[in-house]
Amino acid sequence: MYNKGLYNDWVLKPIQLLLIVLLLAVVMPIGGVYTGNISYLVSGTGAMTEYFMWANYATTIGMGACMPIVLRMKMRFKVRDKMVFLLVLLGLLSYVNATTLQPMVFVFTSLIIGFMKMMVTIELFLPLMMMIGNRGMFYGVFYTFVLVMNQVAVYYSAQFALLYNWQQFYILTSVLCFTLALIHWIFMHNKYFALKVPLHYIDWLSILLFISAFMFSAYVYSFGRQQDWLNSKNIISASIAAFISFGLLTVRQLTLKRPYLSFKIFKKNNVLHGLFMLFWLGMFLGTATLQSTFAVGVLGYDQITNARLSMLMVPGIIVAGTIAVFWFKKEKPLKMYIFSGFSAMMGYALIMYFSMVLEFNYENWYLPMFLKGYGMCSLFISVWFYTLDKLEMDDMLAAIGLVLVWRTFLAVGIFSALYSWFQYHFQVIAIGDLAVYMDGMNFSPQNAAANMKAVQLNAVIIATKKIFGYIILVGFGVLFYVLTHHFGAKRFQYLRFIRVLGGKSVIARRRLHERKKLLEEIKDAAGPAG
Repeated sequence: MYNKGLYNDWVLKPIQLLLIVLLLAVVMPIGGVYTGNISYLVSGTGAMTEYFMWANYATTIGMGACMPIVLRMKMRFKVRDKMVFLLVLLGLLSYVNATTLQPMVFVFTSLIIGFMKMMVTIELFLPLMMMIGNRGMFYGVFYTFVLVMNQVAVYYSAQFALLYNWQQFYILTSVLCFTLALIHWIFMHNKYFALKVPLHYIDWLSILLFISAFMFSAYVYSFGRQQDWLNSKNIISASIAAFISFGLLTVRQLTLKRPYLSFKIFKKNNVLHGLFMLFWLGMFLGTATLQSTFAVGVLGYDQITNARLSMLMVPGIIVAGTIAVFWFKKEKPLKMYIFSGFSAMMGYALIMYFSMVLEFNYENWYLPMFLKGYGMCSLFISVWFYTLDKLEMDDMLAAIGLVLVWRTFLAVGIFSALYSWFQYHFQVIAIGDLAVYMDGMNFSPQNAAANMKAVQLNAVIIATKKIFGYIILVGFGVLFYVLTHHFGAKRFQYLRFIRVLGGKSVIARRRLHERKKLLEEIKDAAGPAG
């Protein structure tokens, strides 16, 4: 009656692994919008870019909203019925996106896609974790594969939009989902995972409040700059609605017998420090907007070339994942691996700060994008592992939705919004400073007009360099924090791991010397033998 696997017993193990990899390759990158084709969506639908940024955030919010109930959903339905239904639904939603021109449709489909995608993902988590055995090694393999596939999806969504049109990539995704649904109808077993549990214990009102709080927040992050922040009634109203929704959500969790979210884990030291590090990871990941502005606005890259920059991160991602597997296999302390991730992000920021000029060549992107890929993957693996380490399964699932939204949406959204505002502000200041040198005694009106483009481009570079400069200053503080944090190790330990010649530690040699000296003193006090 019960079967903790995914496929029928007659399916060979290599075939099972292949089917799992195919599912991951198709489902994990799927979304309502893809960052590689947002510009094509804007030109094709005539809608503002902010709507598609909102839709991009909605996918993560949907995943976070689903996370606390995935285990109950997994045990309620038979594996094949649920998986086939979810794949068909994902295919239908992708087809809806391919045939609509309404931006709000993208927002709602993205939210539902994120919700459904997490249900599919949990089905793949358990078999893969059982195959690999070690949770840290599993994160190393899983996040590496997922991040690589995300970069591939960004590139090919732009490639399809250029060669055909933006709808074709959604059609392709829809066809792949339908094909996988048919394949899994044949190969999957039709049994329950474990004891069948009811769904009426799920608090759907809490899910609605969760979605409401973060969707209103996503609206603020997406439309804040376009509507001039607090000078807009819509932004103020959305901010108040987000605050009230989250307040009601919190109060409801404290009064429910079976709460949707658990706040107990936020009392744990490693969770708080992990959220702190994920926040600063968002500072570095938010630079994607600055990078895109420099690549497209200053260097004049087309969307394909800009999307190809994402592919340059793939080698760094693979290196970070490979190191993670060996790191967790050897059970080494996390501190230096996390430090290497933040150091790579700092290297990326430093290179961008010193190399941001009009003469920046495409080859100059190789090193910074490698470092960015390494830093992103290593921190996704290590900080996530540290944050959720030693948590009970029930508590972890009940709070992981908030941690997921914090990592991928809130932290990145806050810094992306800040960067867009500061970039505009610094650019205005830079234009004013550059205008001082455009005196009518030195430049004729014709020459001044001809040089206006160069002035604008240099103003963008100045503004972007200034933001990267502040990021670097804060980044040094983050590195100092990582070096001084104990990461769960016992404090006031002796330097037991410092080795010297002879293979013995300094303290071991000192203790041996003290013992020999003590024995000599005892012999001297006892006098000569016999």
